[in-house]
Amino acid sequence: MTQDVIALTPQMPDTKTLLAGLHAGGPDLLVNRAGGGSVVQLCTAAGQALVSVEAPRYLQVPGEVHRLLGSSVHAESPVWWTEARATTAVEEAGRLAGSVAGRLTAELGGTVWPREAGHTDVVADLADATTTATPMGVDILTDTAAVVIQGRPVVAATTWLTDVVRNTVRTGRELQILTPPRARLTLPARTLLDGLPSRWVVRDPECGYYDGLSGAVLHWHGGRFVPVAGDGPRIADAFRPRPGAEGEQQLLLSIRTIHPADERLVLGGALEQAWRTLTGAPPAGWATAEPVNVPWSTRQLTDLARTRAQQTLPTWIVAVGAPDRPAIATVRITRTRAGVEEHITLAMGYGADQGTPSDALPELAASLATGRNLATMVTQLRTARADLTTPAHYEPPPVPLSLALGPDAVADRGLDQGHRVFDGIKSTRLGPAARPALHCALGDGTDLAAWQHLQRINDYLNECPAGETNRGSAACVEDVKVERDR
Repeated sequence: MTQDVIALTPQMPDTKTLLAGLHAGGPDLLVNRAGGGSVVQLCTAAGQALVSVEAPRYLQVPGEVHRLLGSSVHAESPVWWTEARATTAVEEAGRLAGSVAGRLTAELGGTVWPREAGHTDVVADLADATTTATPMGVDILTDTAAVVIQGRPVVAATTWLTDVVRNTVRTGRELQILTPPRARLTLPARTLLDGLPSRWVVRDPECGYYDGLSGAVLHWHGGRFVPVAGDGPRIADAFRPRPGAEGEQQLLLSIRTIHPADERLVLGGALEQAWRTLTGAPPAGWATAEPVNVPWSTRQLTDLARTRAQQTLPTWIVAVGAPDRPAIATVRITRTRAGVEEHITLAMGYGADQGTPSDALPELAASLATGRNLATMVTQLRTARADLTTPAHYEPPPVPLSLALGPDAVADRGLDQGHRVFDGIKSTRLGPAARPALHCALGDGTDLAAWQHLQRINDYLNECPAGETNRGSAACVEDVKVERDR
């Protein structure tokens, strides 16, 4: 298991200060660089890493510290976030990480998370410690799975975790994240798990191991955690619904845009349009991992995507809103034969005393269809935590509200308001009459028949031959089906 300790300082840890922190283990430990130079490791005499210290991140986006570490942490942006990760293969490595963080805050001010972990003592006699190095930076590695043990209250899509995901996919293993029962996943962390062999494993002191998303009772077999065999899935008692989020809701949007590949193209406009329409303001910040540290900029996002496209790599980013308006999104940008595609997952949280802006969805669909190259937009509503994290117990699945089809999908399929596929569905034309888009009201967010309406339209989109645009449109609906089936 790894232990994470974070130093939050008002000043940037310079080389001198970092060296003072790295001397927490005395003069006999080795200092190595990893991760292309972005990670510094304190190692035993045999070169086995005890503590890995990531490059400091300057958080300029308000609310990120509290979102990921809790409201009890007294640190406000802007702040420097320096993370030290210790292996628990050596008992004293956790104290070493705490001393590294404690020395940084002693020099620069600020605070350590967890507070009790910070100190400035020298942790000696570790140079000859014996530990078994695990490849890929995970806690348990077998032929079939890479297991990451996380003790944080909120598991986020950090730079380290996204690197683990890439390495796990590359080696053909299943990624398994093991947490205590009170842990929660951020939307980006859960998005990372979707679409690849993965499992969220929860260790409950009373009922053992279970799947944090499905509740299935698990055991260790064949080098990984798998459901206990039987006539049907056994659901852990700890997964049963719990009080705590009564009346809270999440509005979920799955948006796909397809742009002509053009040197004048600016990406991120569809996400910003959705954010402004539903909240009255643009996103507060964005980054390629959590915590989100850079103020929102469509130009910087476009520059990054263009650079990665030249390397034939997709771009994946996270965006967040202001602290008083819970909202978070992930965007995956890829270059295909159809053009440049943006796959957007946007979630917004609402308290029990707040209404959701469902009435604004047709307006949003119209603006995306006429100015943002909309392919599809599916919106859903669910009863779930307003802070947009996923707990390790049952929450009701989302229910569709609406579907919007962009003008290309409508034209290529020969669709109109009176088409048989829309029987029983209120559809509205959007945009110019010569090349309209369509907005389809599927339900009010409580009627499960909305899934049947959505499936019928999806089946039709998949029935007849179509170009790249429509294959992308149907796939967007399938993405939402995966969320329903979890």
